[in-house]
Amino acid sequence: MRRKPRIPPAPLPQRDGVDPVRVKLPPEGAWATVRDHLVERLAAGDGIIDAMLRGGEIVGADGTPITPDAPYAPGSFVWFHRDPPDEVPVPFALDVVHRDEHIVVVDKPHFLATMPRGSHVTQTALARLRTELDLPTLGAAHRLDRLTAGLLLFTVRPEERGAYQTLFRDRRVHKEYEAVAAYDPEVPLPRTVRSHIEKERGVIAAYEVEGAEPNSESRVELVEHRGGLGRYRLTPHTGRTHQLRVHMNALGLPILGDPVYPVVTGPVPPDDFRRPLQLLARVLEFTDPVTGVAHRFVSGRTLGAWSAYDDWNQ
Repeated sequence: MRRKPRIPPAPLPQRDGVDPVRVKLPPEGAWATVRDHLVERLAAGDGIIDAMLRGGEIVGADGTPITPDAPYAPGSFVWFHRDPPDEVPVPFALDVVHRDEHIVVVDKPHFLATMPRGSHVTQTALARLRTELDLPTLGAAHRLDRLTAGLLLFTVRPEERGAYQTLFRDRRVHKEYEAVAAYDPEVPLPRTVRSHIEKERGVIAAYEVEGAEPNSESRVELVEHRGGLGRYRLTPHTGRTHQLRVHMNALGLPILGDPVYPVVTGPVPPDDFRRPLQLLARVLEFTDPVTGVAHRFVSGRTLGAWSAYDDWNQ
């Protein structure tokens, strides 16, 4: 079996909890210099790559800055830091539920993304935790949507991350969610919802494909109801993108505060933290693949539309 080439460690430190960008130069190409390839590949705007090269901000594997006239080196790596986008701080605490030498479990607030991506970079759970806990090696074992609150598992040691990620891949983690939606006595519950969900890159909403082989499964239970609202326990048995939101919407019970289902609403200002999606990752339960310890974690958060609807709906 042909072994993959070893990727050198990053020669640049993290910045605000965010790793530097790594770019591998293709093994074949007609570029005369590293600069020519980066200008073509990154489409960073007029003069940006040249300014970064002049400033010594793009480096090779040994940390030495790449010069503007450095010849193209097929198969080599370069690193640099992107300027982060302007981000409105998410003004909610990221509570640590458990921490040991292998894992960190946190109770994530609404509006905080799990990992750096797109316009959310430093205002993410991973970047904030790396900085707040002084743990630059911290990595995410799974993800939650930015709009969903609740329990997230992070790993401390990179060499152990795969073992924890495998738990989620092999469905050996028991997860329970809580949601608030309208109460409809005509919807028979509890029930198991199965459907085929597709999510296209660049399209906000996922959708169900009628008649296709199911690739998603969720258990939906009504815990209690009052005043036209229901509090639901949702147990996903698969992990498709937006699965619980899609399945609740398919039942005619879209989750309160959902800006995508049943209808994609207009963009919300980045500093508008009102009416968060009423979906919470309540329980995370698994046997630790490294220590063998049986873990069960429960979120301490409450969903505002259930505890104080008028305050949530302002």
